[in-house]
Amino acid sequence: MNLKLHKPLCIFDLETTGTNIGKDRIVEICILKVNPDASRESKTWKVNPEMPIPLESSQIHGIYDEDVKDAPTFKEIAPKVMEMLAGSDLGGFNSNRFDVPLLAEELLRVGIDFDLSKFRLVDAQTIFHKKEPRNLGAAYQFYCGKTLENAHSAEADVMATFEVLDAQVGKYDDIPNEIGPLSEFTFHNKHADLAGFIGYNEKLEEIFNFGKYKGQCVKVIFQKDLGYFGWLQNADFPLYTKKVFTKIQLSSRF
Repeated sequence: MNLKLHKPLCIFDLETTGTNIGKDRIVEICILKVNPDASRESKTWKVNPEMPIPLESSQIHGIYDEDVKDAPTFKEIAPKVMEMLAGSDLGGFNSNRFDVPLLAEELLRVGIDFDLSKFRLVDAQTIFHKKEPRNLGAAYQFYCGKTLENAHSAEADVMATFEVLDAQVGKYDDIPNEIGPLSEFTFHNKHADLAGFIGYNEKLEEIFNFGKYKGQCVKVIFQKDLGYFGWLQNADFPLYTKKVFTKIQLSSRF
């Protein structure tokens, strides 16, 4: 194994009802937990999303309403998911932009707090796009010399993603093999939230990445315009973004 792990790394993949982080739901989740001694364990759950799966989504991942009608809801499996993720770093393919934010929404929705500061995130797609811009199937062929069978099956995708990530670390001399610096390498831009609505300025203060206060310090705006915080909480933003806004708003009082 080329990766040098100091704690477990959980590679995970979600199949969902769609791509709207704030509204869509998980229909399948697979987690591959790789330990520092290179031992592995994996778990896959089908999930009843408690909403119809759009046909266009089913045609991509092959999971239809009938397949999950008797599956547990996410609320039922969430404690098991968190138990597996606890104490680990997180990785995936396009995970920083999609899988992590959507998982955070699902966890917050069922009352389980997801604290991004407790996890380091590594996205194999970011490394791939920086080095060899393509998709997971091409990455698997390029780095591993294999054809990806059953693409868009969570289990096939997550197994391939780990092999790609491990092969990337072995291939490039300028790619770190430890999760801390590797996590830094895989971020395009640093955001305070998962969806990219809150950024940082040169002083590492949270700033708005949108709207009439774009580029301005969130804490300062909340001190001057408290009504704006109320509007944000009632608007259609992801739950994790609202959580970050709430934390900033509370700190702005002092």
